[in-house]
Amino acid sequence: MRDEQGVPGWAGALGGLVAGGVALGVAQLVAGVTKPEAFPVVAVGNAVVDLTPAPLKEWAIRTFGESDKAALVGGVFVALVAVAAGIGALARRSAAVGRAGFAAVGLVGLAAVVTRPGAGLLDVAPVLVGVAAGMWTLEWLLRRAGARAEGGPARRTGEAGPLAGTAAAPPRPSDDVGAPAETEGSGRPAGIARSGETVVRAPQAGPAANPAANPEVRERAERPAVMRSSEDGRPVFNRRGLLVGAAGGVVAAGASAALGRMLSAGREAETARVAVSLPRPARAAGPLPAGVDFRIPGLSPFVTSNRDFYRVDTALLVPRVEPREWTLRIHGLVDRPVELTYADLLRRPLMEADVTLTCVSNEVGGPYVGNARWLGVRMADVLREAGIRSEADMLLSTSHDGWTCGTPVDVVMDGRNALFAIAMNGEPLPLDHGFPVRQVVPGLYGYVSATKWVVDIKVTRFDQDEAYWTPRGWAARAPIKTQSRIDVPRNGASVPPGRTKVAGVAWAQHTGIAAVEVRIDGGAWRQAALAEVPGPDTWRQWALDWDAAPGEHVIEVRATDAAGRTQPEQRTSPAPDGATGWHSVTVRVG
Repeated sequence: MRDEQGVPGWAGALGGLVAGGVALGVAQLVAGVTKPEAFPVVAVGNAVVDLTPAPLKEWAIRTFGESDKAALVGGVFVALVAVAAGIGALARRSAAVGRAGFAAVGLVGLAAVVTRPGAGLLDVAPVLVGVAAGMWTLEWLLRRAGARAEGGPARRTGEAGPLAGTAAAPPRPSDDVGAPAETEGSGRPAGIARSGETVVRAPQAGPAANPAANPEVRERAERPAVMRSSEDGRPVFNRRGLLVGAAGGVVAAGASAALGRMLSAGREAETARVAVSLPRPARAAGPLPAGVDFRIPGLSPFVTSNRDFYRVDTALLVPRVEPREWTLRIHGLVDRPVELTYADLLRRPLMEADVTLTCVSNEVGGPYVGNARWLGVRMADVLREAGIRSEADMLLSTSHDGWTCGTPVDVVMDGRNALFAIAMNGEPLPLDHGFPVRQVVPGLYGYVSATKWVVDIKVTRFDQDEAYWTPRGWAARAPIKTQSRIDVPRNGASVPPGRTKVAGVAWAQHTGIAAVEVRIDGGAWRQAALAEVPGPDTWRQWALDWDAAPGEHVIEVRATDAAGRTQPEQRTSPAPDGATGWHSVTVRVG
């Protein structure tokens, strides 16, 4: 359906979509120059993460896994597409509507940007410049389509205008009806028409008839018409003009976005990371014991590669922190506040430790657990130098992106290998896993211990401060619960009859796994063989030989930790302090 300006609705929507793309592309380009986290889509996404109720976050993690951030960003883009199309459709009738629509979207982006932790004045630039680019692009495209004439109403194609001389000029005395000129063969004066006929005046001699002799007339004659119209005076939609302009807008949007992504990709941080020369540890972990890995196909390896290590956090855009700019401040209930640079940390005695990390969002049998060898400085040593006061019971750590985490002081100070880690599996921390420095604390779920990109620690009390997840319904203290998982065979797998390997991993950091039991179809529990481990802070592989008979079978597993606690049968959800229950798989034999 066309409006009175002659532009169909789909054309307005297309103009809005292209203008929205240009706005986002330009905003990403500006954010790449200023601050990647100020890209409005990222800022809005981070705000959505912060404001989303905990049950919905849990659903997103269960549904999308490690792709939950991509799903959220995709949802924001889908919403922007719909809004941009609507703005474009409405802007066909009024430029003010288009400007107001982009301004409203810009206000949402500004609100998200300025409320992020550490926001500065320059952070608003991507939104403001992007909105301005979107407004201009939309109006330019609609002008190309013929939606709004500037300088007066539309003219018929080929209609006489200023170039016709007297038709546009004020009548002279000789043009008066009272002094008519005769038209050849008409029998009536020129300029007098019957009802419905067009008045046609004869060309006059002089400047009006010769545009080249009159600069003002010549200038008006050379001015292009803004839009065309049909014989009945209705505007004509310029499809070609719109499509050519839209193609140019798409190219501009794509080029701006690509350049912005390149600028914000953290090449400087990655270059600095690769250039880090890791010092030799003062306390090396030593080689892993023989028999630590059964090397069964499909069984999780004892050491999780950096590439395969799980990642669950609130950061839509991974912080890119250069080591030379990183500092760690320790303050609060301490006798001597401490501030460390990355170079300071590297000069301290470093130690290696094999530690398994687990996310509290992990369902029974879930994938959010991994084991690595970490290199870092003992947290307890640094905190003792600061002098923790006796009333303190919480370490409120803050990430570079503003996320906070509350860790019990007594856990960090009880002798376990809690680290300010700088390396993972023999290389500097990957950017996704906290480069340049993160926390690693055995025995606690990640949301109360494993702060990535850590830059600040406030020594405080649980009754005075709250970390990010606590007001969202999660427990303030969260020791890891004993868990076990079946890796082989997978749920729903078909296996041949006969001797079959059943294998998996179990964990109970900082206590250790003492036994794993398996049963088939609710029968008697059987002890599984356990792999060796370097200590109580890692997961442990287990395996069992099963004589599989044809049919469908249910395999269950449970673990007992070194303190004698066997994991309970009843399943509970991860909230508020970690899932419980036996993991089971169903397989078909034959």
